Amino acid sequence: MIQSYKKPHKLEDQYDAIIIGTGMGSLTTAAFLAKEGKKILLLERHYTAGGYTHAFKRKGYEWDVGIHYIGEVQKENSALRKMFDYITDSKLLWADMGEVYDQIIIGDKKYNFVKGVDAFKDQLTEYFPEEEKGIEDYIELVFKANKAMGKFYINKALPKFLGNIIGGILKKPYQEFSNKTTYDVLRSLTENEELIKVLCGQYGDYGLPPKQSSFAMHASVVKHYFGGGSFPIGGSSQIIKTIDPVIESAKGTILINAEVKEIITKKERAIGVKMSDDKCFYAPIVISGVGVINTFKNLISKENRFSKIFSEQLTKVKPSVAHGCLYIGLNGTPEELKLPKKNLWIYPDDLDHDECVDRFLKDHNEPFPVVYISFPSSKDPSWSERYPHKSTIDIITLLPFESFHQWEDSKWMKRGESYEAFKEKFAQRLIQHLFELFPHLRNQVDCYELSTPLTTKHFVNYEKGELYGLDHSPERYQQSFLSPRTPIKGLYLTGQDIVTAGIGGALFSGFITATTIEKKNFWKKIYA
Repeated sequence: MIQSYKKPHKLEDQYDAIIIGTGMGSLTTAAFLAKEGKKILLLERHYTAGGYTHAFKRKGYEWDVGIHYIGEVQKENSALRKMFDYITDSKLLWADMGEVYDQIIIGDKKYNFVKGVDAFKDQLTEYFPEEEKGIEDYIELVFKANKAMGKFYINKALPKFLGNIIGGILKKPYQEFSNKTTYDVLRSLTENEELIKVLCGQYGDYGLPPKQSSFAMHASVVKHYFGGGSFPIGGSSQIIKTIDPVIESAKGTILINAEVKEIITKKERAIGVKMSDDKCFYAPIVISGVGVINTFKNLISKENRFSKIFSEQLTKVKPSVAHGCLYIGLNGTPEELKLPKKNLWIYPDDLDHDECVDRFLKDHNEPFPVVYISFPSSKDPSWSERYPHKSTIDIITLLPFESFHQWEDSKWMKRGESYEAFKEKFAQRLIQHLFELFPHLRNQVDCYELSTPLTTKHFVNYEKGELYGLDHSPERYQQSFLSPRTPIKGLYLTGQDIVTAGIGGALFSGFITATTIEKKNFWKKIYA
């Protein structure tokens, strides 16, 4: 049951676990535990639940904040689909995006990513006929990396003593991929820089260009979409709507407008949480799904003897990139406006991905290193029933947090004219990319709104407005502290920092955290 902390609410006398945050990792952990009969209290500082899976309404439109497409769920027997079915009692439904799920646009050249491994390979070979061997080797490596991935992450759920014994054996095969950059791996397969640029055309899904990102992360994303993309019918808000009843069935509660100030510890054990108004809730298990940096830096008392250890560990990882998203509302149905279902990835054609990022970071007047355009109203078959004669578009790019530093101490919706003017410049640049591809939309725009890294910080509470938690660099995969267990007894972690970015990564993190706590083989239950 979703209730507001700021309004009269009814809680159980006691809970088996408290979860901080209601992102995908938190919701998944809660659902798994609820199915084991555990009463869970979830605390969300935002006015709506769901983390990056939530939707917001404005001016008669609805926009999905963090979900633009999800792979593998169209296969009813895939691990991802089985997990979603398990935590939603099969109530969450999906719409296939069609044969082409992504289109990579580099200058005036367009490259389609089509569903199906063979079709994907054949299409790329048609674009680059001289690179057939390199393309085949690339696909083979993607599958090898993903095959090794399972044991790497399951190791995180093992008891510490067992992990110390066999952890190295379980992790080693995956580390052969995770310790290398995407560019280094691809450069070993081909010298064709255009092909490399195309193959890395989805790097915005994890935020790091190929010379900085781990190949393991790249391979995970690419494999994830080999079968095509899907979108939740009814929009991303259906995720929380279908998980909430599962949590409620075990007398669990979701409280919104409920900001946690501190994790309470006693004798090196987590025993509860203190709210922003100093009210306390107690439970034998506390789970944080609000990010490793946020948890260790802001929610653990500096008097805790593990604080120094946490501080040292945090120096080994960096927050991921921040972003801006232009939410656009248009007059007309997706069919009338001829909006596609596929996503568009737009890149400059004069430099490689890393050089484009570097150029933009030095001078924000330079071309955007990546522009991503999504058409959510086209992807959702129920959209026109819910919002007749309307359509929506999202346009996303990288925006560094530092660019907005001067307004950091201002309040949301009250940041002043200079902030709004600064935003408008970026908004106009982004919308021009849309009009260049779809000139007929110029007179159809009804409204638009740009979110910035400060928006993300305000709603999600990430310190630098980061989109993907921690950077997915090779160094990230070498950190053993990124696991559900913490040195503080009774305190666990979940969320994308434990596995990888994206809904799939966060979902799997919830599975691992629940497995760690319950010490049960949930695979058997999922596939029962």
